[in-house]
Amino acid sequence: MPLRAYPALSRRSLLAATGGLGAASVLAACGGAADEDPEGAGADGGPFSFLDERDQEDVELEHVPTKVVAFTGLAAALYDYGVEVAAVFGPTTLSDGRPDLQAGRMPVEDLTVLGNAWGEFDVEKYAELGPELIVSHYYEGFDLWFVPEDRLEEVESLAPGVGIEVSLPTIDQIIDRHAALAEALGADLTSEENVTAVERFGAAAAAIPDAFFEVQQATGHEYKAMAVGAWPDGLYIANPPTFNILAKSVELGADFVVPDNPDQNGYWELLSWENVDKYAADVIFLDLRTGNLSPEQLVADYPTWAALPAVQAGQVYGWNGEPVYSHVGGAVELERIAEGLAAGRPLASLD
Repeated sequence: MPLRAYPALSRRSLLAATGGLGAASVLAACGGAADEDPEGAGADGGPFSFLDERDQEDVELEHVPTKVVAFTGLAAALYDYGVEVAAVFGPTTLSDGRPDLQAGRMPVEDLTVLGNAWGEFDVEKYAELGPELIVSHYYEGFDLWFVPEDRLEEVESLAPGVGIEVSLPTIDQIIDRHAALAEALGADLTSEENVTAVERFGAAAAAIPDAFFEVQQATGHEYKAMAVGAWPDGLYIANPPTFNILAKSVELGADFVVPDNPDQNGYWELLSWENVDKYAADVIFLDLRTGNLSPEQLVADYPTWAALPAVQAGQVYGWNGEPVYSHVGGAVELERIAEGLAAGRPLASLD
């Protein structure tokens, strides 16, 4: 299975809309933290400082960088806050030219792409841009996500790097960090668009328990969900605590299958296609990321999948293991899960 599948203010009036969102997000959304947090000091064009979570040291520049190169998923979050980058690297477009999920709402046809897949990074093209900063996600056990390890030293000799940890913190904390970086790069987090995005995230979070408990109460039965990835070598059962979007859903009250034997990284339990019925679930959330088998492929080519009660009931929905970590991006993924939960029903065949 490819590596990418292993992952891992001060307006009180907004507090009620955040739906469990961390207080730091609310503060960031209204800009009040900038006076106390040096990471916001660069927004007016002055010195720039931001914490690199790989070594827990600040990256400091004399001026706010204008030539920023970013991992596609991180660039998509910055874009949602109003910050555009000079170039991206990582899954950006599909073979037919459509945006990859990681690209979020960015206009991919206008982007400079240094590499579209794992192992691809055009260092020469990167150097020609005259980069001032490179930013990417940071997973425990990796370095700057999607920067080839054998080119990392060369890449960081051309511009300092910042890694934002995404494998351990909660989705609220991760979104906070992306918002803070956007603000440090000049985003106006008090804009109507960004305040609305915070409210949308809160509403999406509130929709999860509403959907789950309404179904349970309406039917009088326990209601179980399961998140999976589907690849030719088998069905991967997601371990909710290690996927922040699933962990958030569980925190909000949804009941997801927890696999007995996740891999050494804690992300998945791999089931052979002969044993995909190991866990009972009323609704299944199928990983939408590039490389996963589609629902049509699964039904046509994998009879054990087609025989699962949730599949036969038409209760298969999508989820994304690598959200775009903005308030809009988080809202999109929580809404996707809430809509699936609301559409499903407990299955008598599981009783």
